[in-house]
Amino acid sequence: MNDIVVLDRDGVINVDLMTYVTSPQEFEPIKGSLEAIARLNEKGFKIAIATNQACIEKGIITDNELDSIHNYMIELLKPLGGSVDYIAYCPHAPETNCDCRKPKTGLLKQIEENLQVNLKGKYFIGDKESDIIAGYDHGCIPLLIQTGGYGEKVLNSKHCPPPKHCFDNLLEASDFIIK
Repeated sequence: MNDIVVLDRDGVINVDLMTYVTSPQEFEPIKGSLEAIARLNEKGFKIAIATNQACIEKGIITDNELDSIHNYMIELLKPLGGSVDYIAYCPHAPETNCDCRKPKTGLLKQIEENLQVNLKGKYFIGDKESDIIAGYDHGCIPLLIQTGGYGEKVLNSKHCPPPKHCFDNLLEASDFIIK
């Protein structure tokens, strides 16, 4: 593996329910997202996920239930030849003011420690302003995709990446990275 790409989860890989994905049955991949991950893997990229999951601290689901959702996603990737090398998640609600909840960069530091990589100058793909800010603040190259329902708001924000780093979906962003 020669490189790494960091992805947000909800709104990037799976449909953002605007509440929480609480079971594997609610995990619905966005069209082309799993194929995008498999293509990146095929070209030698490791995949890490950095996702805020306040549903844990709020008592909506447990860490084990979140693991089952992630295991389901990984099983869906296998037939396509895709894999995920590491999943970092923040279990805290925003009011906890932890260091791991995006836009803070704790999840990116966790990925670096666990995979023994440096994310500076690497792509971080997200659909929310918190993803873009975390990417910039950690020295990543943020790519914005607009499948999560938040993209238009980010396009009008001062944190919006340049137009050449804005895409309709993960498949388009992966094509950009591969080229």
